[in-house]
Parts: sequence; C-alpha cells; structure tokens
Amino acid sequence: MRAFFLPAFRSAACCLLAALLPAPIHGQAPAAQTKEPAVADSPLTQEQLAEIYEARSVRVSAAKDVAPVDFSYRLLKPAEVKPGLKYPLVIFLHGAGERGDDNLAQLKYLPAWMAEQGARGKFPCYVLAPQCRNDEKWVDIAWSDLKSTPQKPQPTVDMLGAIAAIEETLRREAVDPQRIYLTGLSMGGYGSWDLAARMPERFAAVIPICGGGDEATAGKIKSLPIWCFHGDADQAVPVERSRTIIAAIRAAGGEPKYSELAGVGHDSWTPAYRDPAVLDWFFAQKKPAAPKGK
Repeated sequence: MRAFFLPAFRSAACCLLAALLPAPIHGQAPAAQTKEPAVADSPLTQEQLAEIYEARSVRVSAAKDVAPVDFSYRLLKPAEVKPGLKYPLVIFLHGAGERGDDNLAQLKYLPAWMAEQGARGKFPCYVLAPQCRNDEKWVDIAWSDLKSTPQKPQPTVDMLGAIAAIEETLRREAVDPQRIYLTGLSMGGYGSWDLAARMPERFAAVIPICGGGDEATAGKIKSLPIWCFHGDADQAVPVERSRTIIAAIRAAGGEPKYSELAGVGHDSWTPAYRDPAVLDWFFAQKKPAAPKGK
C-alpha cells in the first residue's frame, strides 16, 4: 500500500476494512451494540448505520520519513447506482465528541439523517464521513478563542486523511465532480472553513456550522456558495468566529448566506440540518462544467 504524502495530496490505494463492527479501543473488546437510535430523532441504530455505511481506510503520512497511520472513514452509497449516472458527494466533518478509533461514532447527526429512507429517496448521493483520531483535530487551533489563527501552510495529518479519503472516493465511485458538497459542525465547522480554503475549486457548496476560519483566506472562497450557521448563545465556540469570517468574505466581494440562530447554544447543527430548506439549497448548488479541453 502506498502512503499519502502531504505536499501533493496524492490519491492512493485504499484498504477495505474486513468487518463492519467497531475496532477494539486501546486493546479492549468492542462495546456492545445498542438498540437505541444513534441520534434521538432518527429511527436508525448505530448497528444499522454500520451496515448501511461501508467501512474503509486509507494510509497517510505527513512526509516520506514519517511513519504512516491508518485513517478510517465510512461511505454511504446511493440506494441504487444506475449505470452511466454520476451522483453528488457530501463530505461531513464531525465534531470533537465523535473522535475515536471505532470508525462508527462519526455517523451521528447528518450521516444518520442522510441514511434515513426519506432522505435517500429525495437525495440519492454518496456521503463520506471520515473519523478524526482521539486527541487529534481537523485544524490545529483553539476552538474557544475569540480571534482566528492564521491558516498553516500544511493541514493536520487527520485533515490529510480526510483529503485522501475524498480523493479515493472520487477515484472509485461514480461521483459527479460538479456536485461535491462540504459541511461540518463545531470542530468540523472549523475543518470545513479550512478545507474549503485549501481546495475551493473542489466544492460546489459549503455549510460550516458553529466553527470559524482565517479571515485572510476570504479571497480564496469568496466565489463559493456558502451557508453558515451559528447560535448566538454558543458557549463552546464564540459566535464571533462565524461573524468575522462572514464579514471578511463579504468585504472581499462574496455573498455568503449567514443564519445566526437566536437563543441557540452550541447545537446549531440540529436546526440547520433538520430544516428541509437547507438541504434543498445544498443539493441545488452545482459548479459550472469545465470548458472542453481543460
């Protein structure tokens, strides 16, 4: 297996995990599956999500002389992949509470809701859910800071893993390159701003939720369709983080949508993702086709 190296973001061979059950944590036996819904307002259990989402992994390394790590992710495929058709891809970056090495915890919230029968029928698509490792981050910053941290030249190893998973999915699956969507919440909201600025040409739309970005990157993402959400009573990630990056994009000439939810705390993702108008807007976005010969 080849390793993914940071400077080039190269795609590599992917290892299909042999089992859909969670891997042992720190040498312990896997936790027993529960019949409780993975998310309170969804009928699907964690065990059902493990069956619906295919378990995969990629091997990534920060540099040629750095030991590689195996990075896990899950992929939901359209209920039916018709020959000759290509489908949208939704990339979901989870929050800090879903970090781990079970390749399962990250399926809470949007991945669980997108796996429901109604959503799969309305929005046939791929959903990619990478899992950040324990104690690691999509972006190496302090989430509670009022001011932004300048974007580093290189992404974290776990963000590199997410990038490798994206490239591997594009290589293997029938993805429509004009309809690749990025979203994330909290730690993943920070990750969404960071990844959008690193590869703005990749995405058709971005929904960052209760995160923040580097205002200096506003010029890179000003042309992207963006709908940002944040609760004005958020005590974990200051609402100022969304306000300042949105203001910077507007100052750069962009026209991002911004919904600041009155009286809502850190969980601004539930009202955002559960609003039918939000997903309707998301899937309506489409990048212009590249000119022929390019």
